[in-house]
Amino acid sequence: MIRECDYSVSRRQFLARTSSAVIAGTLASPMGLPSVLGAAGSGPKIRLGLISAATYGYMGAPRIQGSNHGTAFSTCCNGYDEAKRKQFQGTFVAARKRVEGAQVVKIWDPVKSAAERLADVCSIPTVCDTAEECSEDVDAVAIPDDGTGEQWKFALTPLRKGVPTFCDKPLAMTARKAKEVAEVARQAGTPFMSASALRFLPDVLALVREAPSLGAIHLATAVCGNELVYYGIHALEMVYAVLGRGAVSCLNIGQPGRNIVRVRFADGRDLMLMVAEPQWMRGGYQINLYGANGWKSLTPNLDELYWYLLEKFLELVRTKKETVPIEEEVEVIAVLEAGKRSLVERREVTVAEVLET
Repeated sequence: MIRECDYSVSRRQFLARTSSAVIAGTLASPMGLPSVLGAAGSGPKIRLGLISAATYGYMGAPRIQGSNHGTAFSTCCNGYDEAKRKQFQGTFVAARKRVEGAQVVKIWDPVKSAAERLADVCSIPTVCDTAEECSEDVDAVAIPDDGTGEQWKFALTPLRKGVPTFCDKPLAMTARKAKEVAEVARQAGTPFMSASALRFLPDVLALVREAPSLGAIHLATAVCGNELVYYGIHALEMVYAVLGRGAVSCLNIGQPGRNIVRVRFADGRDLMLMVAEPQWMRGGYQINLYGANGWKSLTPNLDELYWYLLEKFLELVRTKKETVPIEEEVEVIAVLEAGKRSLVERREVTVAEVLET
């Protein structure tokens, strides 16, 4: 089940003033129409900085303009100018649901011209020259998925400054790096979140509630397309959201590009995690639970998934209650890394040995 645990009280006065604020969604509207962000009674807006948010370069490829997560976060908070959006070159996700009480006020990207274009479409007032500048004089920082798998590097500065931080999935490509980020966050006492958006989709949360009716669940499968760590995290986190943590070992019996990973849990439960590259399988997401009293299969509805993700982070900023403990996210990365290592080494790899590396 999804769990919550309290953070220590923040010293930031803004967060104290906004602890009772709520998040809600409305249909997005182009700039120029009345904004829900300043609605009466909604309290002060969370001032958000977006880091590495305007371009995407998958696994070392040259960065190109546009970002699924970066544009979605921008439009969720700020809306967009429809005429300027039509002129935008590159990936642009125009969110249909709006988040109340938050506004992107700063943006930075390694390609400044791309940041300037996104800022123009979404009325983001400040385009920063450095990532560090983007974490100054803001109430929270969000670091969208930029394709590199190294976006975690940008989280260290705001975490050390005490600025609540979201680092998009995957937290890192290795458990060692993920642990380093977690240690910085815990030592600083800064609210921090990293997670797959699929954890928070309404039908996945409905599955969390329904799972007990299936009886004891000893077997499950989860499937998705693309690279094992970078995208397999979505499938694995659906399982963690429903069944909880506690994986102890992985045995990958697949082939390069076609991963079939038996993930064993401490209680004896087995998960078959199947993740294949595009040349072998079309992308998508599915989870199947096999219980003593019944079976359940779910292909989640991905509509507005970025809105649900951003909503959870802003809830953390306001309440200091983390839905996904950092240590659980580190374990997820360790499981995926163990799965990769198992295929290469042709043996069962324990999660503990990956975490100790």
